[in-house]
Amino acid sequence: MPANIHPTAIIEDGATLGENITIGAYAYIGAQVTLGDGCNIHHHATVEGLVFMGKNNEVFPYALIGGKTHDLKYKGGVPGLRIGDDNVFREYVTVHPATNDGEFTIIGNHNNLLAYTHIAHDCVLGDHIVMSGHSALAGHIHVGDHAVIAWGNGVHQFCRIGTHSMIAACSRTSQDVPPFMIAEGEPTEVRMINKVGLERRGFSPEEIAVVSKLYRTIYRSGLNRTQALEKIRADAALFASPHTQKLVEFYESSKRGVC
Repeated sequence: MPANIHPTAIIEDGATLGENITIGAYAYIGAQVTLGDGCNIHHHATVEGLVFMGKNNEVFPYALIGGKTHDLKYKGGVPGLRIGDDNVFREYVTVHPATNDGEFTIIGNHNNLLAYTHIAHDCVLGDHIVMSGHSALAGHIHVGDHAVIAWGNGVHQFCRIGTHSMIAACSRTSQDVPPFMIAEGEPTEVRMINKVGLERRGFSPEEIAVVSKLYRTIYRSGLNRTQALEKIRADAALFASPHTQKLVEFYESSKRGVC
């Protein structure tokens, strides 16, 4: 049973609570919520709606996790939100379920969402993502593992943010951000490779050299996008890298275009 629930907390009948949970003063847990072991819901935080939250998540004061979708296409039913393990939701973070009945917004593991960040309906986030304060994801956005979205960003619906990428502060993103790159501006443009981020994630100098060559071919060679991808495919040694294949697949599967 839960280890520490403040007497002023409201936990609706039907909520499922794991072991060793802490729920602070005036927190609210809705009837359809499932909290995994070790979760810490701080005072005045809210978790409501159909939310499946894994282990060891921390929800700070005044955050709203699971509040009804903002999507005007919502027609009723019980869409939901699935959250993995070891995530941090700082003050005033808002995370919303999907729009359609039986569908889910999904958040992976070990993500750090700082104050006032917003995750809209039908988003899919991977693992080890950092979103700085006042950043917002519109609906249907996919964010890859180890991505960093810096302070004050706005990301357009249906965009994809590639793995190991970074969007600099105060940017406006309306197209996909490719893996391994740093993007910045209004509108967002790719500026350089995310060298420091890749080093922190354990990429070898040889792997970083591959990413650097991909960047130069796509963004600094004077070729158009189609020509650049053809040149990359023609370089057998370069194309043998799994990082190359990931980047090429990302470009070729884009629906909004890549910045």
